[in-house]
This record gives sequence, C-alpha cells and structure tokens, in this order.
Amino acid sequence: MPKPAGKKKWYIPDAFNPSTGQGEKWESHDCVSILNVGEQDAKVRFAFYFEDREPVEDIYVTIPGRHCKHVQMNRPELLGGYAVPRDVPYAIMVESDVEIIVQYSRMDVTQPNMTLMTAIPYSE
Repeated sequence: MPKPAGKKKWYIPDAFNPSTGQGEKWESHDCVSILNVGEQDAKVRFAFYFEDREPVEDIYVTIPGRHCKHVQMNRPELLGGYAVPRDVPYAIMVESDVEIIVQYSRMDVTQPNMTLMTAIPYSE
C-alpha cells in the first residue's frame, strides 16, 4: 500500500492563463496537476490571488486516493464553475486535508512557436 507523500500546502506565485490563440491546433492553458498516492481522498482547496482585485478563495476539488487529476485553469467545469481570467497574472495556493504532490505547467500557443513550461511549486 502506498503511503501518503508530499505536503498539504503548495504555492504557485507566477501563474498566467494565456489567450487561446486563433485557429491553433492546441489551446493555451495553465494547469495544476495533483497526485494523491495515499488511500484517503484529498479535499483540495484552491485560492487565487491577483494584483488588482480581491482573491477568489474556497474553490474545492476532490482527488480520489491513489489517483491524479489535471486541473486546467481554462476549464471552469474542473473548478466548480469558476472561470480563471485569461491574460492576467495571478498566484495560486493549493491546500489539501491530506498530503499531495503538485506540479504547475503552462502551454502558450499565442506565440509563433508553442511554448511549454513546468515547475514544482513551493510547499510547506
């Protein structure tokens, strides 16, 4: 049986949900990938912080035990209906009731060449 792994709090200070691009095969997006290797389901809370507006907090997602979920910020149906704004810098706090592992990635197809970046966020 896998033991829980990771941390309960993760911070992503440099998030950005890029424009979709026009007529592209791929859609620009940023994504929080969550891995829960423990047996217990993870109740995960998202909070979004902005430079020019109040935070949006208490967006919940459940990650079943021994599963992963890729939460694309361009898909409100994955965030309880919340639509993360496009082309606005923001930060994300991911908090779980059990230990999880978090990765952040961004695909940007608005430039002549598609770009992809990924990072492991700061955790506590």
